[in-house]
Amino acid sequence: MSAWFTRLDVTKNCLWASSGVFRRQQFLIRALGGTADRNSAVKMNASEVDAINIIRKITPTLDLSRYKGQAGKIAVIGGCREYTGAPYFAAISALKIGADLSHVFCTKDAAPIIKSYSPELIVHPILEESYSVSDEDKRSTANKVLAEVNKWMERFDCIVVGPGLGRDPFLLDCVSEIMKHARQLNIPLIIDGDGLFLVTNTLDLVSGYPLAVLTPNVNEYKRLVQRVLNCEVNDQEASAQLLSLVKGIGGVTVLRKGKSDLISDGDAVCSVSIFGSPRRCGGQGDILSGSVAVFLSWARHCISAEGDLDTRSMNPTVLGCVAASALLRKAASMAFKNNKRSTLTTDIIECLGRSLEEICPAI
Repeated sequence: MSAWFTRLDVTKNCLWASSGVFRRQQFLIRALGGTADRNSAVKMNASEVDAINIIRKITPTLDLSRYKGQAGKIAVIGGCREYTGAPYFAAISALKIGADLSHVFCTKDAAPIIKSYSPELIVHPILEESYSVSDEDKRSTANKVLAEVNKWMERFDCIVVGPGLGRDPFLLDCVSEIMKHARQLNIPLIIDGDGLFLVTNTLDLVSGYPLAVLTPNVNEYKRLVQRVLNCEVNDQEASAQLLSLVKGIGGVTVLRKGKSDLISDGDAVCSVSIFGSPRRCGGQGDILSGSVAVFLSWARHCISAEGDLDTRSMNPTVLGCVAASALLRKAASMAFKNNKRSTLTTDIIECLGRSLEEICPAI
């Protein structure tokens, strides 16, 4: 891959004392024809990325030698009595982009509804909420839930936590244990929706885990900033504040959704502002979380499979976020062109495949 960014400035907050950070910045600046000076720091605003090039680079080719599962096995942890659409949106989006298998782990109440949306999804009705479990049965029930999820865990390339999860205390406790086990297995975690509510209140679940991606919207980002930085959101210094937030959490990647999506892993900040739609129907964040899961999985495989790539200079979580952001924005733009004010999340999902085909033809 030639370069992530179309332009790069180095932030005044960059930690040049960190050799890993310095190596990455040097690589990026050299690729863009500039020079890096360890003793000076130039203010950086978020740098617009060459998202289209990234999508083309990390999207796997299709050929007759491939077998089921090679293009990605994704799991979504979410879905309860009140919310059945969100986990479906995340899981079906992963399939529409090109993942081979998509699982949903949800409550027993939600499972029949989610199953009815599509036969393509593998739905596991194993999560429990407090109302259905007596106090004396909570420990044994939690152990059963974890055992069932753990049977599948090693098969997954990425896990999305949060779409339609709800905020039931017992359910969140079980999901916390699922996340801890995923970390032990080095499985990437995409945290969205109520997963962000859980993480904001229990930062240790993701702190220090470089394969964790947080995808907050405006309100979720505000709560994270208040919790981690103990201040309000400062849009005038958005890039610097995002860097501070990521470093405050420690070792994660954050994709801040907005008019321009801002992405940082603590080393630099990049933005994706191409395409887009003025229609802000609910559910687009769920599409994004499923999309990040797929592209992150592809990016990890691309980096590990191509020996000529300088893996120290590329972070698959950032690549996955950039690709997913750009593809969703393109699909949303396409759907809005066709439907205008009546555009729904399902319309955007139907445009995912065509959007990717226009960028990166399968044949």
